[in-house]
Amino acid sequence: MGKSVSFRTDLGEGSGYLATPSTSTNGKCPGIVVIQEWWGLVPHIKNVVDRFAGEGFVALAPDLYKGKASTEPDTARKLMMEMELDTAGADISGAAHYLLSLPEVSSQKIGVIGFCMGGSLAIWSATLSKEIGASVAFYPGASWERHNPDWSQFKGKAAQIHCAEGDGTSSAPGIQEAREKITAAGGQIELFDYAGTAHAFFNDDRAEVYSPEAAALSWERVLEFFKRSL
Repeated sequence: MGKSVSFRTDLGEGSGYLATPSTSTNGKCPGIVVIQEWWGLVPHIKNVVDRFAGEGFVALAPDLYKGKASTEPDTARKLMMEMELDTAGADISGAAHYLLSLPEVSSQKIGVIGFCMGGSLAIWSATLSKEIGASVAFYPGASWERHNPDWSQFKGKAAQIHCAEGDGTSSAPGIQEAREKITAAGGQIELFDYAGTAHAFFNDDRAEVYSPEAAALSWERVLEFFKRSL
């Protein structure tokens, strides 16, 4: 369903995996940027892109690791720490701009969704680009110190955060900071907790943490949120 694409960014060129709906939508499709976990642009993330296309969205996952990926936590952690935030932000913003240039995309604003590392980047990216109007984060990191977001840029935008019980639920300090800052900026935010879940409960390639019930419910909420917000 999907294909590899390249696009321009403020810092050069980005690449990623793009999928469009297989059935006719009369050119009326919202655009979604999907941001990887620390593993990289792995099959699970490409599958999420394909799932969005199956629901009538045009979706693009930028390759933030520039062709690298891992299945080992130590290597994934190294890749994450080596990733330059300025370049990642430019790739995400460039992906949003690229989506808006496609004739299949009808929305005036782009939605962004990310998981784990990508969850934090999804929230942060809404403070970087005026073209991003709605952000969804699954179990984002505990601190915003590295990203240093300008929360005031969330004015008029919307966010949704899905929290695992194993991460401390929505009461975790980083989640509460996001709620307070986004609300104070004039943005809207929804928080959802999933009882009995571990970090990465949405990832169906990781049987040790995957929760089918929580994944299904959160997916329904994500689709409703983007259909409402874009």
